[in-house]
Amino acid sequence: QVQLVESGGGLVQTGGSLRLSCAASGRIVSSYAMGWFRQAPGKEREFVAAIGWSGGSTFYADSVKGRFTANRDNAKMTVYLQMNSLKPEDTAVYYCAARNSRVVVTDAKNYDYWGQGTQVTVSS
Repeated sequence: QVQLVESGGGLVQTGGSLRLSCAASGRIVSSYAMGWFRQAPGKEREFVAAIGWSGGSTFYADSVKGRFTANRDNAKMTVYLQMNSLKPEDTAVYYCAARNSRVVVTDAKNYDYWGQGTQVTVSS
């Protein structure tokens, strides 16, 4: 079993930055692909970013490409999402997810473990 705990969310103005963290415990996840997803009120959960087990491969949703960066520190079993140039449409609950596979995917259905989420609110 893997437990994931997100932190770093909060309220920020348009154009600001936040760094989300996702700490894993319970199993060694250094070989797991990790993903970030978000869900805004009244909307479906959507893919934001994914990172391979070594951190060498990353994928981003078009809506965040160039503004968000995912990286990981396997020694700390922690994944990060650096979010810059934030926009009001980035407002959502952000979830970290782990996949018991080295293959990176963007479909939420293929992730095995989820955190509880952290709220990000961007004011205009």
